[in-house]
Order: sequence, then C-alpha cells, then structure tokens
Amino acid sequence: MIHGIHHTSIAVSDLDKMLGFYRDLIGFRLIHEGSWEVGNARLDALVGLEGSSARYVMLHGGNLYLEMFQYSSPVGRPGDPDRPVCDAGLTHICLVTDDIDADYERLCAAGTRFHAPPGPPGVMRATYGRDPEGNVFELIQFDGDHNFAFARLGASFA
Repeated sequence: MIHGIHHTSIAVSDLDKMLGFYRDLIGFRLIHEGSWEVGNARLDALVGLEGSSARYVMLHGGNLYLEMFQYSSPVGRPGDPDRPVCDAGLTHICLVTDDIDADYERLCAAGTRFHAPPGPPGVMRATYGRDPEGNVFELIQFDGDHNFAFARLGASFA
C-alpha cells in the first residue's frame, strides 16, 4: 500500500550553490550526502543511465525530504531558468510557512526572484519564486480554515 510522498528530487548543475539556497536560506536540514562513481551497475539500472556518477544530498524540512543530484556523468542538459509552469512535467515544490511576508522579504533581500508578491490577506496566501537554477517553488500560508491546511487534517509540518 502506498502511504504518501516521501521526497522529491531535483537534478542540479551546481550542488553547492543549490545546497546553500535550500539549507542556508530556506532552512532545510542536511540529512545525508554522498556520491557514486562510474561503474555502479545497480545505480545505473536504478536511474536508467549508463556510466553514471553523481554527488547527492538529502535535505529535510517540515513534512518533506528534498533530494538533489549533480551528475558528473553523463552531464545533463542545462535547465531553462525561465521554464513556464504550464509546460508538461513537474512544475514546483510548495513550502508551507507561518509568516509569508517575513519569508518573502528575507528571500528577496538575498536576491531570490519571485513572480509576484504574496497575495492579499485571506485563508490562503501564496507566491511563486525561483531557486538559483530557475526551479519554481511556492511559498504558501494557510489559516486553520482552509481545506488544505494541515491543521484541518490533524497533521503538522513541524
């Protein structure tokens, strides 16, 4: 039986820069880091690549684990830092906050690019931003009355 989503993963071109963003700026905790070299048949089969090698990290924040890979073999195609969210495929990860205004201002001050400021006060406020490689993330804040609020489900993101 499937119980839910454990983690999401991003292939990145600069793992150190992305780790700085998600760990140091967003506040995720580094849980594990590792690597593998060319010649690991089990991992080649798992990721569906021949002759793969990579560095990777696993981060934890709230109810989400975030995994990031920087492949040194094969070298991936560069991502489009302005990829529209309407293109097919994964579009964004959503980060829940209890103070969207403070987090938005803090991230803006650090140079993070946002599509727009957070929406007006209400039962849900949100904004989309871009990490250093252009991947879209959403900041969202709910009050307890919104259908998607963890509090309504008896869950926590702590």
